[in-house]
Amino acid sequence: MRYWLSFDLGLRGNYEGLYAWLDGVKARECGDSVATFRSDKTREQIEKELSKVLDQSARPRAYIINMKQGGKFIFGKRKLAPWAGYSEQLIESAEEK
Repeated sequence: MRYWLSFDLGLRGNYEGLYAWLDGVKARECGDSVATFRSDKTREQIEKELSKVLDQSARPRAYIINMKQGGKFIFGKRKLAPWAGYSEQLIESAEEK
C-alpha cells in the first residue's frame, strides 16, 4: 500500500532518526517535510515503529495518508492554519434594522 507522511518535528526533533527510517523504507521526497513510500504494514504498525524513532518530549507532528483509510495524525494534532482568515468574506450590503 502507498503511504504519504507529512511531518513537523520542530527545532529539537530527531530528523536524523526519521530520515534513517525513511531511507530504510525507500521513501521518496514529495516536497518540504513530505515523503511517500510503499509498505505492507498497517498504519498502526508504522506508528509503532515511528514512536521508537521520534522523541515525544519534542512534541513531533506526523500525519499519515493512504488511499484506503484517508489521513490521520499519528503524532500531535492539527493547528490553526497559517492561511486562516486570508479569504475575503462576502458581506451583504442590505440595510440593517
